[in-house]
Amino acid sequence: MTEILRPHAEVATAHELDALARHDQRERPPGWRLSPWAVVTYLLGATLPDGTVVLPKYVGPRRLVETAVATLATDRALLLLGVPGTAKTWVSEHLAAAISGDSTLLVQGTAGTTEETLRYGWNYARLLAEGPSEAALVPSPVYRAMQRGSIVRVEELTRMPSEVQDALVTVLSEKSLPVPELDTEVMAVRGFNLIATANDRDRGVNELSSALRRRFNTVVLPLPATAEEEIAIVSRRVAELGASIGLPPVATASDEIERVVTVFRELRSGATVDGATALKVPSGTLSTAEAISVVANGMSLAAHFGDGSLRAADVAAGIVGAVVRDPVHDALVWREYLETVARDRPGWSEFYEACRALG
Repeated sequence: MTEILRPHAEVATAHELDALARHDQRERPPGWRLSPWAVVTYLLGATLPDGTVVLPKYVGPRRLVETAVATLATDRALLLLGVPGTAKTWVSEHLAAAISGDSTLLVQGTAGTTEETLRYGWNYARLLAEGPSEAALVPSPVYRAMQRGSIVRVEELTRMPSEVQDALVTVLSEKSLPVPELDTEVMAVRGFNLIATANDRDRGVNELSSALRRRFNTVVLPLPATAEEEIAIVSRRVAELGASIGLPPVATASDEIERVVTVFRELRSGATVDGATALKVPSGTLSTAEAISVVANGMSLAAHFGDGSLRAADVAAGIVGAVVRDPVHDALVWREYLETVARDRPGWSEFYEACRALG
């Protein structure tokens, strides 16, 4: 039997969703599998009366999650906004899984996304042979979500050209999708809504028109507020990743995870933890997602080429690669950090030497 590398959220957490549904006595909006209260519990985690442990999917302010879920229970679409690596995609996937039981209705936004990707396309062989017909029409994920009364996800909305983005205005305001070729329209079934994600830090971003932005309630997902919170997120996600990819057991050193998070937070903020030293800021975002990647890569190095324990040398290469994106500016930033912070910090000598050895 083929083993799926990464099951969809509704498959991977099916036992949690089933347990929540059994215990959920609160009112559910039309078309929802769970009540808004149960959706928030699914995202933030809890232990249910039958002993089922619902693991947290998001670590952050409860009010943000409640606001996002409450938005989806209205006729307003939800825009999750934040810098790269703040779990926007992760949150949108789990929201769709908990509300609709299906997170696969997805449009990935790029500079090459066309209006047909958001609305519908055509099977051109049938279109030429038979003319416009329902059989020749190829529905988009948005079209299918409207028919089913489900949540649809639009990733990286601001990467799409502005004229393509505006194809959503009628869908979100009128809850209908005209199909003029067939002289008909698709009317959204109750339960339909849309979650979009966007960030304004990357290149190639197209601003949302005022008409489209008015159709969304915006929730900004911040970076973790404290180092402890970020360390907890990285530790948990790395453990989940290791299990999902079948990584050999590795003795994960909490000191190394703390070191990665400390480096990222200090370079992001432009100052050391104690505020005593000002630092240059690199061009990258150094997000929590990148910290997870650095530690996961270090675990792989430790498992396959080390002694089975995560050490400073295992995370050094990943950190250098994450920080030094611009070979001129970022290389200068990194060298300054090593010489002014890492070199003299107690317990960091092994890390300092490992990073120096990489050039």
